[in-house]
Amino acid sequence: MTQHPPTPEAPQVTVRGEGRLEVEPERARIGVSVRARGTDRSDVLAALTARNADAIALVKSYGDAVALLETGALSVTPEPARHGRGERVRGYQGWVHLTAELTDFTALGELVTRLADLEWTRVDGPWWSLRPDSPAHAEARRQAVGEAVRRAREYADALGSSLVALLELSDTGLGPGMPAPAGGGMRMAFAAESADAPAPLDLEPQRQTVTAEVAARFVMSPPAL
Repeated sequence: MTQHPPTPEAPQVTVRGEGRLEVEPERARIGVSVRARGTDRSDVLAALTARNADAIALVKSYGDAVALLETGALSVTPEPARHGRGERVRGYQGWVHLTAELTDFTALGELVTRLADLEWTRVDGPWWSLRPDSPAHAEARRQAVGEAVRRAREYADALGSSLVALLELSDTGLGPGMPAPAGGGMRMAFAAESADAPAPLDLEPQRQTVTAEVAARFVMSPPAL
């Protein structure tokens, strides 16, 4: 990079600019864990497979409202006997973890409630966020640049000077707009005991804070001192 040392005829000013927005989230992520437990390994695997299939089918039934559905970790573990010697096994437990992201929040409360009503199923979340290409990020950057230019002009005006050229502009930080909810999010685990469908939860989206910061260096005209 070519260096431009300041001179009395071409003094420089370096400033920072910040942009900050409060916006509605664009995505909601939930975690779904289905479990099975029993004394026979084959029965545990069969139950886990069936419950996992039920959970996946339920999520997929919401169509375009679901932007992402992924299967994460899977585990089937023997439970050792509490007493006795050797490798005695008293049972088995297994679980599968799913992750789903929704962009339609009108369906979120109903889906979360129906998932939590499945047998041996736990739901975590939601965690609210913005898309990586959200216009909010670009708007925060524009605000940061505008703030940097405004500050530089104020310094120049105070010296009876004016801005002549921009020498450098650097992005010093951009907030992700994805804070974790307080308390680690909602957790629910229910066993289905009734054929009656539970009432959908009323979930209020958590507003996201998006920040951007830039550093800018300008050349000024000679000040009137």
